[in-house]
Amino acid sequence: MTITVIRNADVVVAWDAQAARHVYLHGADVAFEDGTLRHVGSRYEGQADETVDGAGRMVMPGLVNIHSHPSSEPLNKGFLDELGSPALYNSSLYEFMPILRPDAEAVPACVQVAYSELLLSGVTTVADLSVAHPAWLDLAAASGLRVCVSPMFRSARWYTKNGHVVEYEWDEKAGRVAMAQALDLIEKAENHPSGRLFGMVCPAQIDTCSEGLIKDSHAEAKRRGLPWQIHAAQSTVEFHEITRRHGVSPIQWLEQLGVLGDTSIIGHAIFLDDYPRVAWHSRRDLALLAETGTRVAHCPTVFMRRGIALDDFGRYRRAGVRIGLGTDTYPHNMLEEMRHAGYVARLMAENPRTLTTTDLFEAATTAGAAALGRDDIGRLEPGTKADLVLVDLDHPMMQPHRDPVRSLVYAAAERAVDRVYVDGRLVVRDGTVLTMDYPAAARSLHEGQKRTEAAAPQNDWAGRPVTDYSPLTFPNG
Repeated sequence: MTITVIRNADVVVAWDAQAARHVYLHGADVAFEDGTLRHVGSRYEGQADETVDGAGRMVMPGLVNIHSHPSSEPLNKGFLDELGSPALYNSSLYEFMPILRPDAEAVPACVQVAYSELLLSGVTTVADLSVAHPAWLDLAAASGLRVCVSPMFRSARWYTKNGHVVEYEWDEKAGRVAMAQALDLIEKAENHPSGRLFGMVCPAQIDTCSEGLIKDSHAEAKRRGLPWQIHAAQSTVEFHEITRRHGVSPIQWLEQLGVLGDTSIIGHAIFLDDYPRVAWHSRRDLALLAETGTRVAHCPTVFMRRGIALDDFGRYRRAGVRIGLGTDTYPHNMLEEMRHAGYVARLMAENPRTLTTTDLFEAATTAGAAALGRDDIGRLEPGTKADLVLVDLDHPMMQPHRDPVRSLVYAAAERAVDRVYVDGRLVVRDGTVLTMDYPAAARSLHEGQKRTEAAAPQNDWAGRPVTDYSPLTFPNG
């Protein structure tokens, strides 16, 4: 057993259990023995096998990301930055994303790029919502991250034949088979020798899953003691599809199915019944989320690109809705996502007081941990996991650091992340990922994107080259 002590850190973001909040400690020590924190506070007097100088550093809990798509999203850089279907309310979900997918050879590079970016931005736990792929558990274990393996399954696929109508091809039997396979993979993750993998049940989207698949997957998650997550209220198209099918909003349809609750997470939950652009008649959704204890996974960046935003983070919190954060798109940069969440909320509320940096940090730590059913991550307290981040306070972009978390979120971001430990293991040192070859994976991903671009026209309803709908910033000379 090895005891590591971070000695005399300038700042420690510690957990005050009595007040149930994070606090700044100054000149403090943090000690951990293998994967568990043993001491957070004034001088540690016990045995130390390794000592790390905390001078000029802030020690904070590793960030908890509750919604991410590592196996696909990194490849979309350069494709989707400005792209949305004009006749489908500017979403890119239905017309473009199904045809701009990595091939099997590119998936491992996608995953390694995303996992590297997550670590570099201080994430120590990530919920990986992916379609199952062969290398998943091996890559997750090798990354050093704590990974919530969340294989997505569904009863139907969406597509468009004309760019303005979304259709669904149903195969309920295939959905059941995929759910069984997902549950088997989750079981393998939970029993993985790394001890860092766990699971979440994840029917993919409210509009692509049958009533039976949604209800049965939720019941199975309950039986296994696992969290459950579904994409819902994520687009105008989906909102109107659910109201057309069932006469109620997506959130109210989930209520009728009996799947809202404190172990359930709604991916996005933007298009509630009071969202102005849907012009619906009821005003129940926000209260339903709060009353049932249902969690929301908030991922602002991907929607910002389409001119879409949650209305607003602060309003949800004041209503009693519990919100965690995720990186639903490239880059997988949790610190930037926190910054965007703050700015978008204030813009939507037209009020800089609608939420605080405290709210954002809680969403990225303790609230995210609670959403994933964990009470041993997201805070620095003896007995919790040794998942922690060291931030370089001497970095120029951290100066001045009167309030170092604000300096990190609103200015320095990943540039000031110096070291990251997960389960007591050093996985980032001097801003470099130690567990994966990030540069090599990025180069491989570039080649994979070329293959995707070449294959896209044959999968497109209009047979277009990608440059027709996603032109380069400047023409090639």
